[in-house]
Amino acid sequence: MAFASLDAYVHGSSIIHRWRPALKLVSLLLLMFAFATVHHLVLLVPMVGVTALLYGSSGLPLRFLRQRLSYPGLFILAVVILLPLTAGDTVIWQWGWLSLRQEGIEAMALVVCRFVSILTIGFILLGTTPFLTIIQTMRSLGLPVILADMTLLSYRYLYEIADTLFTMQQAMRLRGFGYGEKRWFRINPRILQQLATLTGSLLIRSYERSERVYKAMRLRGYGYGVQPTIMGTPNQRRDVRSWGLTAVIVMIAAGFVIAEIGLSVV
Repeated sequence: MAFASLDAYVHGSSIIHRWRPALKLVSLLLLMFAFATVHHLVLLVPMVGVTALLYGSSGLPLRFLRQRLSYPGLFILAVVILLPLTAGDTVIWQWGWLSLRQEGIEAMALVVCRFVSILTIGFILLGTTPFLTIIQTMRSLGLPVILADMTLLSYRYLYEIADTLFTMQQAMRLRGFGYGEKRWFRINPRILQQLATLTGSLLIRSYERSERVYKAMRLRGYGYGVQPTIMGTPNQRRDVRSWGLTAVIVMIAAGFVIAEIGLSVV
């Protein structure tokens, strides 16, 4: 089973889908940077509210967000779960050596809300715009050709590597891998050796495939000239709507930055 595709819902008809790609990209990036500057708890509720409103306007289903937040969510959970127990001096609850600290809880809320909000905005951008259109938009905004090609090829062959990994794992399971005696808190050298072999084989296959792809591209003229990126020209009505939505998002982003500066001064 490959990774869940980000392009599953890009052909919707919501206002976010109809937003002009260049304006959408710039506006949402500005909003993500504005969210990253938030350090005061009073701004968390407006930040989550803006994120929820944008996601609701995008028409994307909740399962789209839930599936894509699962793995990053596990990572951030492992990072912040210790904050309430270790950060700060104000103890609000204690049981033996275990204590909850107010500063740690506040830091955890801040990190989690910013993390989820920024990732959600990113998934809104990727979930409502074809990836090729995003690359074309970035090229039109000045992204170097080599970086655009590397990003596009990485995205394309990420799914190929995932398919290869799934096939190799399935083959290992059919040969009995993982069905031996399980012993908790004990490292099995044989399993570690098999996993290391799987990883090495996957890296070698990926390298060999990249070599074949590069040679095929060179034979087809890659590197001997750069074709200009042609961007579609949306109609005037869509432009007006896009510029209006862009102005709103930019003002919201500026509002968060100004509010953060004001609260820091006070």
